[in-house]
Amino acid sequence: MNIFIDTERLRDLNSGLGQFCLQLGQELVRQKPPSARLTFLVPKGQEGVFGTNVHYQTAAWWRKWYNPGTYDLWHCTHQDSRFWPASRQTRTVLTIHDLNFLERTDYNDAKKANRLTALQRKVDRASAITTISEYTASVARQHLTLPNVPLTVIYNGNSLNRAIAQPLAVSNPFFLFVGVIHPKKNLHTLLPLLEAFPEWQLVLAGPDTHPYAAHLREQAQHLEIADRLVMPGTVTEAVKSWLYQHCDAFLFPSLSEGFGLPVVEAMSCGKPVFLSRLTSLPEIGGTDAYYFESLEPEEMAETVFAGLNDFRANPFRATRLRQQAARFSWERAAQQYWQLYTDLL
Repeated sequence: MNIFIDTERLRDLNSGLGQFCLQLGQELVRQKPPSARLTFLVPKGQEGVFGTNVHYQTAAWWRKWYNPGTYDLWHCTHQDSRFWPASRQTRTVLTIHDLNFLERTDYNDAKKANRLTALQRKVDRASAITTISEYTASVARQHLTLPNVPLTVIYNGNSLNRAIAQPLAVSNPFFLFVGVIHPKKNLHTLLPLLEAFPEWQLVLAGPDTHPYAAHLREQAQHLEIADRLVMPGTVTEAVKSWLYQHCDAFLFPSLSEGFGLPVVEAMSCGKPVFLSRLTSLPEIGGTDAYYFESLEPEEMAETVFAGLNDFRANPFRATRLRQQAARFSWERAAQQYWQLYTDLL
């Protein structure tokens, strides 16, 4: 079987989609049956990223439609991809990560409707649909007209490499967030925690080019806690690993997540995680995560204080968090995708 896989988002390895393409692609190659032929769509300069036993096409911004040639199946790895097979006869797997645009306050109804219509056109052409969480599957069923094709939940894996670690210049103790610095992450609610925990620092690690990052720094100045807010921008995998291993707690009050990969990474290090109860996060965090029942500063501080005390008093909680994280693996995800490819063909 000849399979074409869109991994063009490798152009941004610091994003969730970039890591999805990299980690899933590597595992699909590792599990590739001898009779299968894989071709990856990659950004310029990434030819060879999955080894020499597969084939490559280089993505071009001007080329939205690709002639599938002899490909039996096309895997569109995310719902916002610009690339699609030219022939409607090509069997297509469409992976939907989220419909978070429906929750964005900076999108008006017309823009949301246009994006939903564009996604519906892709759904209509799909031979099979996958989502990365049960939550995303439920939202897709609610807002899209799904064709009579398989819809399968295939969870993401955990890509954290704990064997590598590079320190960041930060003093203990510290709380940690990892992810893009964006309003949907709701990070301004974390700043008042530093008033309640005067000995702690807060590390917000991730791409910080959005104006929201400047807003956070201004708010920290206003609260007079700027000297304890650390925003290093995008960090390497080695620095990220060190941060997870040395933080006192992982804080993730996000408003909308299709999955929440940083939560799994933190749990795999046995760290207490404090999450909002919104979208997919309770599904991923499970019963041993701590949840913010309110996003009011005093109640968030009480949740963290009580959670830290409970975590210290319960030596088995870290083990259970690691077990929860172990539910999510790229090996298992690739196995499920290979089964899906085989069933379709």
